Amino acid sequence: MPVPERPARVIRASEVGEYLFCATSWWLHRVRGLAPANLEDLAAGRAAHAAHGWGSVGARAAGWLGWLLLAAALVAAAALWISYRGG
Repeated sequence: MPVPERPARVIRASEVGEYLFCATSWWLHRVRGLAPANLEDLAAGRAAHAAHGWGSVGARAAGWLGWLLLAAALVAAAALWISYRGG
């Protein structure tokens, strides 16, 4: 008698990350079906990470703006030097 095929289980990247972070937590959640007891702490942690993420975006943008301004200043200095030399 043939064994019926089980549908393939999709493993998402977030699940792999959850397992790598804490295999016990993954097992309790995915295998045993238990939910975490500290939902308020988890929500606060998510909010803190989101705020930090947006701060990182702003810092990265400021860094790129700094490099762009430095490049513009170098181009302007080169243009002034060339015009001063009569080029």
